Amino acid sequence: MARLDNYLIPFFGDKGLSEVTPGLVQDYRVHRQTHSVPRHNQKEPEEPRRPAVSTLKQEIIALRQVLKTAVRHGWLDRLPDLSTPYRTNVKIAHRAWFSPEEYRQLYEATRRRAKKPLRKSHRWAAEQLHDYVLFMANTGLRPDEANQLQYRDVEIVEDESTEETILLIAVRGKRGVGYCKSMPGAVPPFERLQKRNEPDPGDLVFPTNQYTVFNNVLKEENLKFDRQGQSRTAYSLRHTYICLRLMEGADVYQVAKNCRTSVEMIEKYYASHIANSIDAAAVNVRKTVKTKEKYKNT
Repeated sequence: MARLDNYLIPFFGDKGLSEVTPGLVQDYRVHRQTHSVPRHNQKEPEEPRRPAVSTLKQEIIALRQVLKTAVRHGWLDRLPDLSTPYRTNVKIAHRAWFSPEEYRQLYEATRRRAKKPLRKSHRWAAEQLHDYVLFMANTGLRPDEANQLQYRDVEIVEDESTEETILLIAVRGKRGVGYCKSMPGAVPPFERLQKRNEPDPGDLVFPTNQYTVFNNVLKEENLKFDRQGQSRTAYSLRHTYICLRLMEGADVYQVAKNCRTSVEMIEKYYASHIANSIDAAAVNVRKTVKTKEKYKNT
């Protein structure tokens, strides 16, 4: 509603539905980049500031939903083309993650907190955080998926293909229900969680919010921002899982399937900035120079 009230209605409000043409929509894009909208308690508008690509995209999506409603009610015979008249090259912002050295620094810091908490009353929370970091970085779950995870969704199994003990997880998240096979490193923290909490099958694996304490550790260890200035969050543990798997030479399709995402997303946001994803043997090819054989008797 805020996008409609602040941006779309002031521009399209006096137009009829049939007047919303691809040309008018493009005029709106230009208008948004050359005009500012006064904020609350602001007498005069600020200097024009270009909106982010994602912001403008969301506004066009809101406009499309309004027009779709008009089509469903028969007020409009068809949906106009709202796509941009030309394709722009948008810089890809790589996802913030922890390099192997930074990840080691992080889990060693959480381990120290778990062994020697600032207060005795903080021990349980510190132990939970340490297991959370290890669990997330060895499963690749999204934070919202981990928040919904119950103990009955996790099973410790012997994997036949690797002959290792791993976790088989039934993941419930934005993609519906999917499955994840963890790295062996996820088993010890999960077993500690079971022993510490003595849960019922329907209890949440992580019943409390870890974000505040996690951010405090990042700030203390100077790990809150990566070299590009991007802020690290709990989501960065998922990004770390994906990057480390690619660095180890895992198949990108299998990684995407295990993380319930697409190969396109993996290649776009992760593989492009992993040096190990480039096969030097395939790149550093040298053409063999054939020399003419010289005959002594000519």
